[in-house]
Order: sequence, then structure tokens, then C-alpha cells
Amino acid sequence: MEIQNKIDTIKKRLKEIYKRDHPPECEPYLDVIKKINAVLENEDDEIRPRCPSGFPGGIIYLKHNIPTIIVPDIHARMDFFLNILLYQDSEGITTLQKLDLNKIQIVCVGDGLHSEKRSAKRWNDSFSEFTDDYSRHTNIDEEMKEGFGVMEMIMGVKTAFPLNFHFLKGNHENISNEEGEGNHPFIKFSYEGPMVAYYVKKFYGEDFLNHYYSFEKNLPIFAVGKNFLISHSEPQRFYDTEEIIDYKNHPEVIEGLTWTDDDNAMDGSVLQMITKYLPPEMQEKSYYFGGHRPIFDLYQSRAEGKYIKIHNPNKFIIAYIKENEDINLDEDIFEIENKIEEAISEEGKPDLPVDDKE
Repeated sequence: MEIQNKIDTIKKRLKEIYKRDHPPECEPYLDVIKKINAVLENEDDEIRPRCPSGFPGGIIYLKHNIPTIIVPDIHARMDFFLNILLYQDSEGITTLQKLDLNKIQIVCVGDGLHSEKRSAKRWNDSFSEFTDDYSRHTNIDEEMKEGFGVMEMIMGVKTAFPLNFHFLKGNHENISNEEGEGNHPFIKFSYEGPMVAYYVKKFYGEDFLNHYYSFEKNLPIFAVGKNFLISHSEPQRFYDTEEIIDYKNHPEVIEGLTWTDDDNAMDGSVLQMITKYLPPEMQEKSYYFGGHRPIFDLYQSRAEGKYIKIHNPNKFIIAYIKENEDINLDEDIFEIENKIEEAISEEGKPDLPVDDKE
């Protein structure tokens, strides 16, 4: 029952993070960040080829023989992420178990921090705390509890299942709110970028900030599946393999795959990417998935129907890509039910044991 013991330990930790009533403590969280940086800096070369300087590059090559769950922008929604991980299929097997058994892979399109419209008032209330040098910080504490909480979950799952779980960099993976290296500062509902950067410096310190900054820099930016591609945003232009692998020396590639707004991509960029990265027999029925800017349906198609946006901040939307079937957008993109209370309940339906030899 080695697998089951591992899963039970991970589930217990995920539930503890969700139920925690405060942001994570600095030192334990820093240990988590150091571990995930070690994982990201030593990824399997076959899944993530290295750049000329020896660091893992910007491309993830996904497995072709198992299904893929594509997760859009999370934006501090711990309940969304947990619903995916703790979901049980008709046989009682959870997504966490399937990750460990090599029966599924997950790709998140990025944007873990900074809650969106649901927390507009909290951001505005946090701004008054910010202008008072965080002498009071109740509202921003609540925001950071959720944002850092979901990122701690993501780091833990990636550390546990490095070959089957991947988190791509989004434009909100910019903890220091920097301008440059493919990043831009951001303000949406209030003053989120500067507020979070200052909060981390004040309550966690420069050393913590530097390690978290390195974590963001270590994230990949592009994933290639059997019949689909993924990046945070629509590609601003066509990017060749060498550019994306050596992305740390090409900030325009990072910007172009994380910041591109609707209608700002060059004509034909999506189709060029599909033609380059997917085999000819797959191209006609293939798609390029992303998130970035919100939509209000299950999905929105662009680029002559080849680019598919799935980021609806008001719903728990995922894409489930089967390994041996053509993609059917109307069947494979769907809303999952929010069963968070059942999922985190100690009295809830237990996982069924699985065969460690599978």
C-alpha cells in the first residue's frame, strides 16, 4: 500500500492548507519553494529539453499515451484546484491516484496568484491597508492565504508527480512586479502587483522573495501534446523550437506567450505553431489552448477556430483531452461541480485502494 500511503499524506497536507486560517509561515513555505526549485532545475531532459546553457528549457513535451487535464487560470481558487485533484471517478479512483499511477497528466496554464472579480472589494479594502504601510493587514492576509495557499498546493503536487504535473508561467507569475525579462507590472481591480510585492518584502523578507522569484523564472512557458498545444496566452507570433527552449535569453518569447491580448497576435501565428509542433496527420483536428483574458462561456474560439480560450473566472472549467480520440470541444471542455466540502471532509467517501504494481 505504498502508493496509498503517499496519496493519503498528500491529501492530508492539501486539506490542511485549505483549512488554514492564515497565510503560510515563512520558513516552512521557504522549504517548499526550495524543494520545487530543485525539481524544476532537474526536470527529465526527454520531457523538458535543456537550453544551451544547461538549464531546463521553456518547452514541455507531454506524454501521448494518457489523458490530459488542462486547467485554466487559477487565480487563488484553492477550491477549484482541490476539486480537480480530489475528484473520484466511477471506480472511486482520485485524480491524485491517477497522477501517481501514470494514468493522467495535468497542465495548468498559469496565473496562480491574485484573485479576480470575486474579490474586488477585498482588493479595494486591502489598498487602504497598503497605504497605511500594512499596520493593519486583515484583508491582504486573506488574499495571501488563498494565493500562497494554492501555490503551495501546486508546488507540492509538482514535487510529488514531476513527470505528470506541469504548471506553465502566466503573466501573473511576477511576484516582484518587475518590468522586463518578459514581465510587466499589473494593476486590475486595485494595485495588486505593488501591493503583493511589498507584502512579501515586509512580512517574508528579501531571501524568501528571491527564492520565489527564482521559482517563477524556472517555470516552462509552452506545452506540446499529441494533438494540442498550450501556453498562457495566444502566441503573439510564431516561435521556433530553439527560441522557446532558450526562453531565458529571449524575453520577447516569454512576453509573447504570456501577455498577448485578444486581437494582438499576428495573423496566422496559431496555425504556424500547430504546423511546426504537431505531426501532419494531427493538424486538421488539433487545437491550441490558453487562458489569460476572461470569457463567460465554456470556451471561446479564435484564430479561425484553432485557438481555444477556457478561462472563465466564474466557473470551474477544465478541458479533458483523451489520449486515443479526436478532440471534441463541446464534450471535452466542461464545468466541474464544486464539491469542496465533501472533498475535504474527513468523513467523506474514502479513496479506493489501488494496486501498487499498476
